[in-house]
Amino acid sequence: MSAEDLDNYETDAELALYREYRDVIKLFTYVVETERRFYLANKVDFNVRSAGQDVYFDVQLTDAWVWDVYRSSRFVKNVRIVTFKDVNVEEVQHTDIDIPDSMR
Repeated sequence: MSAEDLDNYETDAELALYREYRDVIKLFTYVVETERRFYLANKVDFNVRSAGQDVYFDVQLTDAWVWDVYRSSRFVKNVRIVTFKDVNVEEVQHTDIDIPDSMR
């Protein structure tokens, strides 16, 4: 496999992942972003914990989708994230307007 073939494969995989994201985001309530991953989820349980003087985040996701081009199955029933880094949780704003496929 040439370097060009590998680049084309990765580009196609990333485009397919974006299209899947565009199709499934309507099914989820929350967007969760960590330093390592990006998730969609329908339930988020966010807890701040302490370990001595350090603070960390313990986040449980239910009914989730993981942005990861190399996963064979991106739908996950439960996810647990434990991190000392920032975690962003946003509620998805669903609109009643559908953008035609020809404009995407």
